[in-house]
Amino acid sequence: MGRSPCCEKAHTNKGAWTREEDERLVAHVRAHGEGCWRSLPSAAGLLRCGKSCRLRWINYLRPDLKRGNFSRDEDELIVKLHSLLGNKWSLIAARLPGRTDNEIKNYWNTHIRRKLLGRGIDPVTHRPLTDAATLNLDLCISLPFQQEEERPPARACAKPVKMEQLQQGGICFRCSILRVRGAATEC
Repeated sequence: MGRSPCCEKAHTNKGAWTREEDERLVAHVRAHGEGCWRSLPSAAGLLRCGKSCRLRWINYLRPDLKRGNFSRDEDELIVKLHSLLGNKWSLIAARLPGRTDNEIKNYWNTHIRRKLLGRGIDPVTHRPLTDAATLNLDLCISLPFQQEEERPPARACAKPVKMEQLQQGGICFRCSILRVRGAATEC
């Protein structure tokens, strides 16, 4: 019913890639281009799964990847894009040529996040952190406070209300007093 696994796990290498495996992968992609990653391992003579080959190529072996430290401009751009996009690393990487989403995510979590915290900026909201000493964190649990309504003193209505209306119960809309059956009939 579902998709078959990309490889037989019994006959695949796991762990670190060797220089020879990297050279085979690079040679195959240069000769045939990026394409069907599922069939690449057997075609290139690698004992790896297709997903592993794809990730190795995208994150480490592509010739257009930048190597080395991030520049100050890249740092600032990552912070600005993160404030707009959040943890959408692939969208951020699309605006930083030569950098991968995985590399940017790792750089964020190991360097930039700590720098922002050190400056007193929340890395999630990008707003200044409030001083914990000024916050009142005392919690009180009590019944809800209900203040009794202050009613204006009863006053006479300018227009007399019919006795039948007040005996049946109702509201005098002129003085906003609720009349209940059997109550006094004056407003």
